[in-house]
Amino acid sequence: MTSTLPIRRSRQQLQGPLNASFEFFPPKNEKMAESLWNTVERLAPLNPEFVSVTYGAGGSTRERTHKTVERILKEARLDTAAHLTCVAASREEIDAIVKDYWQLGVRRIVALRGDPVEGIGATYKPHPEGYAYASDLVEGIKKIADFDVSVSGYPERHPESSGWDMEIENLKRKVDAGADRIVTQYFFDNDLFDAYRERLAIAGITIPVIPGILPIHNFEQTMVFSAKCGASIPDWVARRFTGLQNDPETRKLVGAGIACEQVMDLVDRGVEDFHFYTMNRADLTYAICRMLGMGIESENKVAA
Repeated sequence: MTSTLPIRRSRQQLQGPLNASFEFFPPKNEKMAESLWNTVERLAPLNPEFVSVTYGAGGSTRERTHKTVERILKEARLDTAAHLTCVAASREEIDAIVKDYWQLGVRRIVALRGDPVEGIGATYKPHPEGYAYASDLVEGIKKIADFDVSVSGYPERHPESSGWDMEIENLKRKVDAGADRIVTQYFFDNDLFDAYRERLAIAGITIPVIPGILPIHNFEQTMVFSAKCGASIPDWVARRFTGLQNDPETRKLVGAGIACEQVMDLVDRGVEDFHFYTMNRADLTYAICRMLGMGIESENKVAA
């Protein structure tokens, strides 16, 4: 009988702490801001390596991103990375934002080309006076100050990529421009991540590659977004959510279980750093990290 569980059980005992980073998006209103802040406060005791705040298509959340970064940095005292894109802004405007962040105390930036103003699927057009691509942005940021710069990677290729040669060459340009780490798009098949790392190694890319992990809160929404961004969903994942449309509590348990299995299997494969796409919700990410032993040491110190 063929197993329906393609992810292996973890066979090793964790010898040291795993490292996590968390991604948030800027809230649109006061209610969402309150929800985000509750999430930040819930996850902060897990001692993340850093947290990051996204940047909307076409720079549409520029001010909200800045305010969110500032609040997390000052009030939660977490190492906070600001996402920054090339879209819809001149070099002068972007450079001013970068200098502003440095003065604020931000020392990390996630440098991205960004989605077109019209959204995913539209044709990207560089700003005539701006940074054309992420590699140009990375180089510009590094000239301004010694930021720690993360860039994106795609284990299943970027949706606009014509092939792996183009994909790896684009990534190599970002690395050569000074990127410090690669944070990947989320994926659910760990063999894809292994194959991706092998391609990078062959290309001579040696900076850290951090897998992006998406705990599934809403399977239907995840399917829609994954189709747009080119992330495949294995059949075995889909089957686990079958018949649970009206059972939110079980869906949460299943989502947490899938992500925990995935992370433990990646630990078996030598991975120790993970980037969680929280969707501004703490419940699943917090549960997963606690099951992996994150934050327990700090809790014990408080109890003592």
